[in-house]
Amino acid sequence: MAIHRRVLLCGIALAFGLGASTATAKTFELQGASIEDIHAAVDAGKLSYEKLVQLYLARIAAYDKKGPALNTVITLNAKAIETARALDAEFRVRGRRSSLHGIPVLAKDNYDTADMPTSGGSFMLAKSLPFEDAPSIRQLRDAGAIILAKVNMDEFAHGGVGFSSRLGQTRNPHDPKRHPGGSSGGTGASVAAWFAPLGLGTDTYGSIRSPSSVNGIVGIKPTNGLISRTGIMPCLLSFDTGGPMARTVYDVALALGFMTGVDHQDPLTEASAGLSFRDYTQFLRKDALKGVRLGVIRDHMGLDAEVDRVFNAAVEELKAQGAVVVDELHYPSVALNSRADVMQPMQAELNEDYAAYLGRLRPGFPKTMAELASQGAKLTVPEGEFRPHPAMYEIFSKYSSAPVDSHSLSYIAAREHGMKAVQGAVLGLMQQHSLDALVYSTRPIPAEIINPDIARITERSTAPAIRSIANVAQFPDVIVPAGFTRDRLPVSISFVGPAYSEPRLLGYAYSYEQATHHRAAPATTPSLPGERFEY
Repeated sequence: MAIHRRVLLCGIALAFGLGASTATAKTFELQGASIEDIHAAVDAGKLSYEKLVQLYLARIAAYDKKGPALNTVITLNAKAIETARALDAEFRVRGRRSSLHGIPVLAKDNYDTADMPTSGGSFMLAKSLPFEDAPSIRQLRDAGAIILAKVNMDEFAHGGVGFSSRLGQTRNPHDPKRHPGGSSGGTGASVAAWFAPLGLGTDTYGSIRSPSSVNGIVGIKPTNGLISRTGIMPCLLSFDTGGPMARTVYDVALALGFMTGVDHQDPLTEASAGLSFRDYTQFLRKDALKGVRLGVIRDHMGLDAEVDRVFNAAVEELKAQGAVVVDELHYPSVALNSRADVMQPMQAELNEDYAAYLGRLRPGFPKTMAELASQGAKLTVPEGEFRPHPAMYEIFSKYSSAPVDSHSLSYIAAREHGMKAVQGAVLGLMQQHSLDALVYSTRPIPAEIINPDIARITERSTAPAIRSIANVAQFPDVIVPAGFTRDRLPVSISFVGPAYSEPRLLGYAYSYEQATHHRAAPATTPSLPGERFEY
């Protein structure tokens, strides 16, 4: 009888609206929406994945070649709406394949995609259609993600300002007079401008971290070998890795899990067996910084007062979250000199790396670095949609005309001993101070003003960096926004740790992000009609 009375009273309350709560009303706003927010709006019947793709395509139409003219998109997926429509139908019948179901992704144009050309930012490969997807692309598609577009990058990933002969100069949405970092500059700028929730970058010297920093987004350079390098155009293969970029730590952690796994075509991934996870979001806690010992690296500080100010404030914020900070640390010289002492000798493998990738392309495309150099040298004036970029091919000419033997003692010493020495130096610094991770200012200066003569400059970024130390050591590095300069230019901090410490580093970054919320949408790409609604 008591149960009957409670049911009756509940029914009366609902009939008179007493059970309805205005507190449950939600506002969806595309520019601030996480992947979880997107799925919640779909579950409520107020958004479809087809509509989601249309909203992002509208933003690309409004801001990529118009408005601030960010110039990020090389190729739009002609079947993106059709794919989204099919995923909507699948969702209605069987539910979601995964938490990436229906989520658009922007891929740097050095990831092989069987349905769109992969140019590496080069005019010579503008029509190069791969035979199959890179494993990381295939894994994302199998999870239900939609590869919405291929985006610009520095030519063959050699550079730091987002310039290529394929598309020209990409611009930073926070200040279009400035560059977007590189070489994953197209990904950084397009994710910051909210052309999609997720983007893919690659990192050899810092090419995920620099654009994540100057565009004010989150990124991760994973442990080398956590993600397969198969089907990704090489830059310097021993130090190459792919990785996700997004606006939130949660979304980066979510995407990372779908990209990991052993690939027998890439022997480096075999070391990740039993050390990778399919779900990195399980490690995200708001109190993850409490009691953690963090070493603050001060190398290359003092180059920009505003960046220093923001970084110093970030260190105080880490303390406020309970982290134990060991400040004023410096990398040992063997690590600081590793770009010259280890990476430079290992460029001996460039000819072999490129020959291996180019040899798998369809007929009619260059097959060696020497052919790239020869054909690139002919590009001295604009040709149709292409722009001159002779500096890149001067580099290729240098390495193809005077190749270094990859069996030489200098190469073997760098590979077998130099990399281990850097790993040991970093781990030794952490052990000496009983540290859980290292923290540093991702980029010691803001994004520079774009140089109009950039195509003729071989070294295209003047910012000194310690980012490449993580590449030599093969260690993970998570980047999270830390604030803005007085000119409203983003600044970020990086969390670095030993191999396969992604769960901890993502947890620290998430804890910091949730306590500070320093990310802000660029003023040049405001919301468009239809992006905000109640449900």
